[in-house]
Amino acid sequence: MLTKVIVLAVYVGILFLIGIMASRRIKSMSDYYVGGKNMGFWAVAFSARATGESGWLLIGLTGMGAIAGYSGYWVVAGELLGVFISWQFMAKRFKRRSDKYKAITIPDYLQSHFKSSTNTLRVIAASVLVIFVTIYVASQMDVTGIAFESMLEIPYEWGALIGFIIVLIYIFIGGFVAAVWSDMFQGILMFFGLILLPIVVWFSMDHGAGVTEGLNAIDPTLTQVMGRSDDGWMNLFTILGFSMIGLGFLGSPQVYVRFMSIKSEKSIDKGKWVAMLFTLLTDAAAVTIGILGRIYFTKEGQDPEVVLGTAGEDVLSLVTNEFLPTILVAIFIAIVLSAIMSTIDSLLILASSAITRDFYQKIFRPDLKDENLTRFSRVATVIMALSALGIAILLYNLYPERKVFWVMIFGWSGIAATFCPVIILSLFWKGYSEKGAIASMVTGFISVIAFKFFIPQIESVGAYFVELDVLAPSFAMAMIVGWIVSKIYPPKYSSNETELIDDLTDE
Repeated sequence: MLTKVIVLAVYVGILFLIGIMASRRIKSMSDYYVGGKNMGFWAVAFSARATGESGWLLIGLTGMGAIAGYSGYWVVAGELLGVFISWQFMAKRFKRRSDKYKAITIPDYLQSHFKSSTNTLRVIAASVLVIFVTIYVASQMDVTGIAFESMLEIPYEWGALIGFIIVLIYIFIGGFVAAVWSDMFQGILMFFGLILLPIVVWFSMDHGAGVTEGLNAIDPTLTQVMGRSDDGWMNLFTILGFSMIGLGFLGSPQVYVRFMSIKSEKSIDKGKWVAMLFTLLTDAAAVTIGILGRIYFTKEGQDPEVVLGTAGEDVLSLVTNEFLPTILVAIFIAIVLSAIMSTIDSLLILASSAITRDFYQKIFRPDLKDENLTRFSRVATVIMALSALGIAILLYNLYPERKVFWVMIFGWSGIAATFCPVIILSLFWKGYSEKGAIASMVTGFISVIAFKFFIPQIESVGAYFVELDVLAPSFAMAMIVGWIVSKIYPPKYSSNETELIDDLTDE
């Protein structure tokens, strides 16, 4: 126990040091929210991936691998495709536009792109950010409590509170720069920890049978890549539900604000390969850890959730404690916390920017200069963090059987379904109008709620949509409605404005 505490203290000390170093670069709101748009490609790539992956990678995806078997690799395929499309086809365009508009938040970008004369679009964008970011941060704090409880035997509430205090302090000091630098440090920990652990486990296990044989001995359906059900449609919806998680990388604000912050478009070309390699190796390793844990800890006929926890979410803790010496277990605890903290810090800054700049400054106090808002932004960050902590503890007490993987995906999907269709259409379609964007955002927001709580209750099709989950159908609905409304209410650009858009759209 002492070794674990010491390693954790060193890890926290490094984060605080990063925060102090980053604070020296904070001289304006642009520095606080996008690092002065001067961040290097290594830092941005690691930060974007660490933020995009979060605690669900280590707790949720390892558990998914344990429960789903080979079909869990569809998550890897979907995420890899989403990351590639985002960096290859969208990042440069978005960077160019956001620089042209001098935008430092996503609502800034949208307001400028559509040349909005009202605050409707900004209000909707900022409101959705605050709501779903709070849910997403709450799910991350929930995982923090679970990690402390399962790995350090610290009560859940205390674990969540400790994580809350750690991340709040270094964000409070260093803002976005601290978040990106700490994400890079934490991303490196995640990267090496995840790719090395399955190698250690494999060479420590009895190799009397291979992985496929081991899974078949437990449950033959675990080796069925195309799904485990006898119902072909159910398998299709399951595969789509897993792979469509990657849609969230096509415009989610917590990822795209990093494209705003990167130094240049050339840096995006370099960062793309870092992000792709990170995604491929870490995601595949997480599923593999879950599969190896399933083989080692369960036998035929056993309920995996009894042995491995709800949705298999204890598998990482069981594997590390079984196969690693105490010092490495302690380091892995830091790695789990890294995955969680790297997302919490980014989301809190994102939500703080929505409250501070998009509500308070742009709507209520446009007379205030950026330099007068730093204190208010820090207060907003604390309020958001406290709200998320309260929700996390409430979830823990009211829904002890909740599944971390899908709680996180709900928050992730809410943000993605609301913003990704808008970002995609704004970058690639000149006929997309402000009213179309508002319709897309409202539709995405409502659809996430509908497909989560109401559509699954429909007897004939509900079970299929449970497997599909909320992101893919909500995303599709937002795209379709945005297209229809934009056709009915097209944008009214002057000829010069149309030429400007053409110039910006060309690579």
